Amino acid sequence: MTQPLRIAMIGAGFMGAAHSQGWRVAPRFFDLPRSPEMSVLVGRDATRTQQCADTWGWGESATDWREVVQRPDVDVVDIVTPGDTHAEIAIAALEAGKHVLCEKPLANTVDEARRMADAAAAAAENGIRSMVGFTYRRLPATTFARDLIAAGRLGDIRQVRAEYLQDWLSDAEAPLTWRLQKDRAGSGALGDIGAHAVDITEYMTGQRVTRVAGVLETIVAERPVLASSSGLSGSAGTERGAVTVDDLALFTGRLESGALASFEASRFRLGRKNGLRVEIAGSLGSLSFDLESPNELHLYDATLPDTEQGFRRILVTEPGHPYAGAWWPTGHMLGYEHGFSHQAKDFVEAIAADADPRPSFADGLHVQEVLDAVARSSDAEGAWTSVEAPTAPVAADQLLAAS
Repeated sequence: MTQPLRIAMIGAGFMGAAHSQGWRVAPRFFDLPRSPEMSVLVGRDATRTQQCADTWGWGESATDWREVVQRPDVDVVDIVTPGDTHAEIAIAALEAGKHVLCEKPLANTVDEARRMADAAAAAAENGIRSMVGFTYRRLPATTFARDLIAAGRLGDIRQVRAEYLQDWLSDAEAPLTWRLQKDRAGSGALGDIGAHAVDITEYMTGQRVTRVAGVLETIVAERPVLASSSGLSGSAGTERGAVTVDDLALFTGRLESGALASFEASRFRLGRKNGLRVEIAGSLGSLSFDLESPNELHLYDATLPDTEQGFRRILVTEPGHPYAGAWWPTGHMLGYEHGFSHQAKDFVEAIAADADPRPSFADGLHVQEVLDAVARSSDAEGAWTSVEAPTAPVAADQLLAAS
């Protein structure tokens, strides 16, 4: 390996652990052109951040992200904070000449996302790269699905169903965390998990969503307030606060080709723990994917004789499948954490090649525009609502280059 890439990660919560796993493991399984070095972890609480740094393998900890993004010994800033801080941190880091990886959704508002995309475009002229963390693109099964569709195996895309279903908020007495506050999270199920459903649909099909019609629903309107002022830990007290985001999002989308797609994002679907499910139907066949069975893809080939038709289960663990060859022998499974290693690998390779990684901040802006259009449609009683035109068109061959 040549010159290392010194990483500063801002945020020490759940996503901090996942990203740390990715940075730590990627150079041990992939032959990377530059070695990621886990230099500094930044969090608000000094004691807790140091504990996380020790646990996850960071060289040091800090509490002032503004100072850290200016440090000459930092090359990459990885942002895993709540959405209300993404724009400020990302823009400051890009202007300081740091490559930036930012968790999804890119921002809380279209205006914030547009400013981030503009800053990323300006920084790219000086060789500074940026990427959004839609990690479900980087599973062997989802990438292989994208490849099959790009190769024409499904023919013309006619219909898509994408849903991301969880049940962790079904208890009405679960506490009011930051994810349930609009000023911190931007939106609820729509932005938290609906963004994934939109992105994976566009990634697999190679088509943008251009119009939407939908509705947002808040099922539980108030919840117990956490005793901790951080909203991240502590016990619930007797005080109750308003839930200011959606619990459920249902919407229809029109793709660039005219095909219809249906989307659902719910954190109240009992029995579904992490159910990102996508089914895409075309003129020559269909395929389906379920994140709760992440190593499988189901393919229906309508060109076969009637006597041989039916969905066929493909175990996506062969060396020839995307990413899989770097890991275990045939048939040995990969899990949730592997997507973060693939994300680290792809970002490092793009930086080393002086190439723009995908999904870009412009891609993240587009997803934000889709989410905003859904919210506007819901306010207009479900009327069809146009998504803003993307800042740069994305062709299928560009999406193919994202693997």
